[in-house]
Amino acid sequence: MSRKYKIRDQSQLYFVTFTVIHWIDVFTRDKYRSIFLDSIKYCQLNKGLEVYAWCIMTNHVHMILGTNDKKLEDIIRDLKSFTSRSIRKELEDRQNRYESRKMWMLKMMKDAGKSNNNNKDFQLWQQHFHPIELNYNFKTEQKLNYIHNNPVVAGFVESPEMWKYSSAKDYYGLGKGLIDVILIN
Repeated sequence: MSRKYKIRDQSQLYFVTFTVIHWIDVFTRDKYRSIFLDSIKYCQLNKGLEVYAWCIMTNHVHMILGTNDKKLEDIIRDLKSFTSRSIRKELEDRQNRYESRKMWMLKMMKDAGKSNNNNKDFQLWQQHFHPIELNYNFKTEQKLNYIHNNPVVAGFVESPEMWKYSSAKDYYGLGKGLIDVILIN
């Protein structure tokens, strides 16, 4: 990771992006989105993860995160590792008949893992997550808008609050989203 993209101050909020290798559309299936969401909830309850905003797209996730306890990079490492192992297990499950792309996805992820010295034999996520420290209000507002408008720009919905897999509903005052968030004032 370059010097520009490091978590330097644990007391700050960070904009992060987790991207699936080769931009594979993993998160088109509820099962995989649920694995990711459950992992976030676990990290919130057990690891001190604070979620301020989030959006799951088909092949990447944007979030604004903080921590009240442990090092944020350690929480992110554990989150990515757990979701990777869980999605791999789901793909390798012989009872999994709803995933028509599983052989292709497994091959791509295994090939990526074998060619990356940081992995043994499988890789779901790209190595980096490019943490951007949100130390100015305008930068925070810019990233918050970017996260919530991502599904609109992609053409999935007409307005941010219509995307089920984001915190936009929380920010627009239309109810609670799928995971707990701390609203940024």
